[in-house]
Amino acid sequence: MQAETNPLGYAPVGKLLGTFAVPSIISMVVSTLYNIVDQIFIGRGVGYLGNGATNVIQPLTVIALALGLMIGDGATAYFSLCLGQGEKENAARGVGNAITLTAAVGVLLTVLSLIFLKPLCVLFGATDAIMQYSLEYGFIIVLGFPFYMFSMGFNSILRADGSPVFAMIATLSGAILNTILDPIFIFVFQMGVTGAAIATVLGQVVSCGITLVYLRRFRSITLKKDCFKPRRGLCRGCAALASPVSACSWQPPL
Repeated sequence: MQAETNPLGYAPVGKLLGTFAVPSIISMVVSTLYNIVDQIFIGRGVGYLGNGATNVIQPLTVIALALGLMIGDGATAYFSLCLGQGEKENAARGVGNAITLTAAVGVLLTVLSLIFLKPLCVLFGATDAIMQYSLEYGFIIVLGFPFYMFSMGFNSILRADGSPVFAMIATLSGAILNTILDPIFIFVFQMGVTGAAIATVLGQVVSCGITLVYLRRFRSITLKKDCFKPRRGLCRGCAALASPVSACSWQPPL
């Protein structure tokens, strides 16, 4: 029975630290590889102007990551607190609402970024020399924001459910695919920064897809249609739990 449940509820703390820390560290290190790999291959295939374009778009990527982690980490805290209190239905609602909120915020961020892409590029330092590269790279990267936010934000929920290795595999798969596709698109197909962006987004889509597969494999909860129905208090509470100040005075959202 224990083999099928969340080990966080019964395994020794010392063993849990080793089991969960190593995959988590690997996931965090690998998550930084997307931009580094792009920089290496773009530098060789396009030149310093292409590298400048990726740096211009990087702040937008950081914003998407921050929003994804805010929702995901907040939902993870809510998920863990509910499980600790034996409230599995509330835990499931928290995860379902986090999925709905991530999808809504991801799509909204994508639409706003596409509308204001050129002004944002100027704001983040794009010059006339790299503006075209920035727009080409940014247009593709922005389209992948919902997938990126979901895959990164829900990594912590998978770990909280007792599956750190699965979370690591989801992250690794996307990063490895990106590393393989980058040289193919840039050097073989001569697609420049557009190819690098497509490789990055495809990697994010794969990571997102693997994470979505887990939704039917939760150890601690069962997700039903009702769980995805947005609840204002629950969404606000999950997002607030990502703030240490708010977490100290946490009350179960309605």
